[in-house]
Amino acid sequence: MALNSIELCSSALIKLGADSISSFEDGTAEARVAARLYPLVRDAMLSAHPWSFATKKVELARLTTAPLTDFAFAYQLPNDFLKALSAGEDGRSRGMTYQIVNRQLHSNAESVVLCYLFQPSEGDFPAYFVPALVTRLAAEFCLPLTENTSRADRFTRLAEDELKLARLVDSQQDTPPKVEDFTLIEARLG
Repeated sequence: MALNSIELCSSALIKLGADSISSFEDGTAEARVAARLYPLVRDAMLSAHPWSFATKKVELARLTTAPLTDFAFAYQLPNDFLKALSAGEDGRSRGMTYQIVNRQLHSNAESVVLCYLFQPSEGDFPAYFVPALVTRLAAEFCLPLTENTSRADRFTRLAEDELKLARLVDSQQDTPPKVEDFTLIEARLG
């Protein structure tokens, strides 16, 4: 079942024992806390792991202005960019030296393929990620709404456990990467 941001926040509030919300503009304390913290927590959770459902590869557009760094070229990052995972050239998205400055990627390569984490819509969150996000939201909402630190600590521990499980399930969504270049093996064979 695909959920939206209000439903995710309401699930976290119910888990916390608070009232659910019907919009971020409800005028209630719950709505104000959810509106303020939800985007921060969502983006932090998405950036915390190279989630298979939030990973994209794209060839970046080179900017006409040279960067003021030690690199020759600047490239514009995508609008939905959260975090770089790797960059490369010649159709490969790894193996390149780069630096990210002011929403630009700087490199000496004449073309760049970027593998990055993006912000998918909430409806695209998989079933294994939703409980981790809802529990993290409950942990973050707890202190401002209940002022109970021991309860907030319990939710934080639960959120960490949910995150571990979500990472485990997500890691099983892809073929494990093979070792392409390992100099110790080459030295023994050579």
